[in-house]
Amino acid sequence: MPLALLALAVGAFGIGTTEFVMMGLLPEVADDLHISIPSAGHLVSAYALGVVIGAPLLAAVTARMSRRTVLISLMGLFVAGNALSALAPDNGWLLAARFLSGLPHGAFFGVGAVVATNMVAPERKARSVSLMFLGLTVANVAGVPVATLMGQNLGWRATFLGVSAIGLAAIAALAFLIPHDHEHTTAQGLRGELAALRSLPVWLSLGTTVAGFGALFSAYSYITPMLTDAAGYAGASVTLLLALFGVGATAGNLLGGRLADHSLRGTLFGGLASLVVVLALFPLLMRTELTAAVAVILLGMAAFATGSPLQLMVMEKAASAPSLASSANQAAFNLANAGGAWIGGLALAAGFGVTSPALAGAALAVLGLAVAALAYTVDRRRAPAAGRERIVASHVPQEAEAVHH
Repeated sequence: MPLALLALAVGAFGIGTTEFVMMGLLPEVADDLHISIPSAGHLVSAYALGVVIGAPLLAAVTARMSRRTVLISLMGLFVAGNALSALAPDNGWLLAARFLSGLPHGAFFGVGAVVATNMVAPERKARSVSLMFLGLTVANVAGVPVATLMGQNLGWRATFLGVSAIGLAAIAALAFLIPHDHEHTTAQGLRGELAALRSLPVWLSLGTTVAGFGALFSAYSYITPMLTDAAGYAGASVTLLLALFGVGATAGNLLGGRLADHSLRGTLFGGLASLVVVLALFPLLMRTELTAAVAVILLGMAAFATGSPLQLMVMEKAASAPSLASSANQAAFNLANAGGAWIGGLALAAGFGVTSPALAGAALAVLGLAVAALAYTVDRRRAPAAGRERIVASHVPQEAEAVHH
C-alpha cells in the first residue's frame, strides 16, 4: 500500500477527533460560555449540518481542481474552523466555527477515497479506503479520549488548538506524500457533477448507508445508559468501554476492506446481517458486565465492516463523478447519525426500556438489508439491457459500412 495513504489517515484522525470530542466536552463548554447543556448540544448539530451541506457542495465546486490541491485546501479550512473554535468569544461564534469545521469533513473523505483507490490496483481498492478510514476509527480509540482529558484539565479551548495542530500535520503529510496530479479534464462543471446523482443505483446505495449506519447510531447514541442502567457499570468505566467500541470499529473496518476486495456486495450483506444479529441480542448481552463489553466490541466490528463496501459501491455507481458521490455518502453517514439518534430516542421516550434503542437499530439494519437487496435486483435487471446495448453498438458500424459499399 502506498505511503500516501498515511497522509489521508492523519487527516481522518484529526477529523474524527474533532467530530466526536465535543460530546465529551459539553459540560466544560456550557460552564465557560454560561449556557445550558441542551444549548451546548447544538454545537454537535452545527458540525453535522456543516458536513451535510459541505460534502456535496465542496466536492462539486472543486471538481475541476487537482485533487491534491483540493485535499490540502480542505484541511486548511478544517484548521481554520478549529482555530476559530478555540478563539470563539461566545456561543454564537462557536456555533459558526463548528459549522465551518464540519464543511470540509465529507468532501475530504469523498475526494480522499477517490485518491486512495486511484493509487492502488483494482483488487486493493476497498483496502485502500479502509486504511484511510483507519484514522477515523483510531480517533475513537485514542484521539477522542486524549482530547477529552486535555479539555477537562487544560480547558476546552486547548482541545481545539490541539486538533488544529493535527490538521497542520496532516497538511504537511498531504503536501509531501500525495503525488501531484492534473486538473480533471473530464469534469463537466457543477451541473454535470450533480447529474451523476440522478442515477437510481446511486440513491439506493446512499439509502443503504442511511439505514445501515442509522442502525448503529440508534444504539450507540444511548450506549451510556445501557451500560450503566442495564449492565451495571459505573459511570467512570464508560470511557474505557467506548474505547473498546473504537477497537471493534478499527478491526471491523480493516476486515471489511480486505473482504470487500474479494466480494463487495457479499461483505455488505454479511456486515448488515451481522449488525441485525448483534443489535437484536443487545437486551440479552446487556445483562452482565462481561457480555456488555463484548456487545460493544461486536457493535463496532459489525457496523464498520460495511463502511468501505458502502463507500466503494457509491463511487462505482457514479463513475462519472466519483468525488461528488463519495462525498454525498459522507453526508449520508451524518444523516444516519442524526436520524438514528432520533429513532432511538423515540423508542426510549415510548417507555420500551433502556435497551430499546438497540432493537430499533436492528429494525433499521433490516431496512438497510432490504434496500441493499433492492439495489442488487436493480443491478441484475439493468445488466442484460446494458449488455444488449453494447452488442447493438458493436454491430452498427459494420452494418453502416455494408450499406455504404
